[in-house]
Amino acid sequence: MRQRGERRTILDTTGAPTITTEIPGSFEWGVFHERHPKLISQVLDTTPYTSAEQVTLQQLLVESTTGVLEPLPEKAHDREDWLAWGEHLYGRPWGELPFLWSESYFYRRLLEAVGYFGAGAWRGVDPFAPVKNAELTGPAVDEELSALADLTERPGDQQHDALLVAALWGNRADLSFQLQKNAAAAEARSEGLLVDDSALLWSALSSQDNPIVCVVADNAGRELLADLALADSLLTQRLAAEIVLYVKPHPYYVSDATMADVLTVIQRLRTEPRPQIGRIGDRLWHAVRSGRLKVRTHRFFCAPLAFHDMPDELAAEFATATMTLMKGDLNYRRLVGDRYWPATTSFNETVGYFPSPVAALRTLKSEVVVGLTSEQFAELDATGQRWRTNGRYALIQVRGE
Repeated sequence: MRQRGERRTILDTTGAPTITTEIPGSFEWGVFHERHPKLISQVLDTTPYTSAEQVTLQQLLVESTTGVLEPLPEKAHDREDWLAWGEHLYGRPWGELPFLWSESYFYRRLLEAVGYFGAGAWRGVDPFAPVKNAELTGPAVDEELSALADLTERPGDQQHDALLVAALWGNRADLSFQLQKNAAAAEARSEGLLVDDSALLWSALSSQDNPIVCVVADNAGRELLADLALADSLLTQRLAAEIVLYVKPHPYYVSDATMADVLTVIQRLRTEPRPQIGRIGDRLWHAVRSGRLKVRTHRFFCAPLAFHDMPDELAAEFATATMTLMKGDLNYRRLVGDRYWPATTSFNETVGYFPSPVAALRTLKSEVVVGLTSEQFAELDATGQRWRTNGRYALIQVRGE
C-alpha cells in the first residue's frame, strides 16, 4: 500500500498537446492581444508611474505579441532561475511558448518594468494593489459580510458547506455567501457545478484525528475573504487542527494573494462593526499567532511550471497534509497540467503524482478541464458557448487516499 507522501508515477502526457498562444482568435491568443493591453492601461491608470515605466511596459506589450522571448536583465536577482526554467525557449516567438510559461513570464517582466525588484522608490510597490484593495470596499462586500453574519447562526455543517461554495466561486457576488439562502440560488449552484466531490472532502477530514489542511490560495480581495472565512470554520468546527495557507511570494497574475493581502483581509474582518464578523477576524488573528493557521510561501508559486515539477522540499510539506485544497483556475492548470486534455480524462489519474490527497476548487476560466462524463461534455459543447472560459461553470474534484 502507498505510504502517505509517496510520489506516484506521472500520467503519460504524449497524447495531450501543450497549450500555446499561437492560434489567432483562441482564448490564449486573446489573453496576450486583448487582455494584457487592458491590464497595462489599468496599471498605469491606478499608479502614477513615470514615463520610464510607461515606455518599458509598452515595450513589453510589443515584445510579447510580435517579438521573441528576451531574458531578464543581468542584474535581476532571479535571472539564473528563469534561464534554467526557460532553457531552449529564449529567442523564440512568444506565441510558440507553452501558455503557462509565457503568461507567468509576462507578469515577471511586468514587475521588472515597474521597478518592483529594483533599487529605486518603486521597489516593493504592488502594481495590482489598488485593484485588490478595491474589492474589499463597497456594497458587494457589505452584502456578503451581512450574509456571513447570518450564516454564523446556522449549524456547523451548513456553515462549512456554504463557505466551501463561496470559496469555490470566488468573487462572483451573486454566488458567494448568499448561495445557501434560497432554492433559486441552490439551483443556480447545481446548474453551474459540473462535478461535486465535496462529500469526499468532508469524509476525509472528519475521519482523521487532528487533520492538517493545506490551502493553496488564488486571488486576494473578496475571494481571499471567503477562503479565510472557510479556514476559520474548519478550525472552529474541528475539521482541521491546523491549516497551512500558501500565498505568492510577490505580486502575480494581477490579483493573486500575498502575505500583505492576508493581513489586509484579516484587518478588514477585525474592524467590521458586526460583532459576528469581528470575532472571525480575531480568531484568525490569534490562529496565525498561535500557529494553528500558518501562512507560508515559496518561490515555486511564481514559477512557470506545473506542480509535477515542484521541488522536493515543497512536496515534502504537502505530504504532511490530510488534504490539500487547490484554489482557482491557475492552480488547476498547474495541478493537472496545462494541456489540451480530453475532457473525459480521469482527474484521479492526472493528479496521481501529488504527494497528498488533493481537492481542486475551481471556476472554469481557461481551456483545461478533466473529469467530465461524455454526456456532460457533449451537452456543454452543443450549447455553442465558450463554456470552458466564461466563468459560469465550476468543479469540486477530490482525489483521496
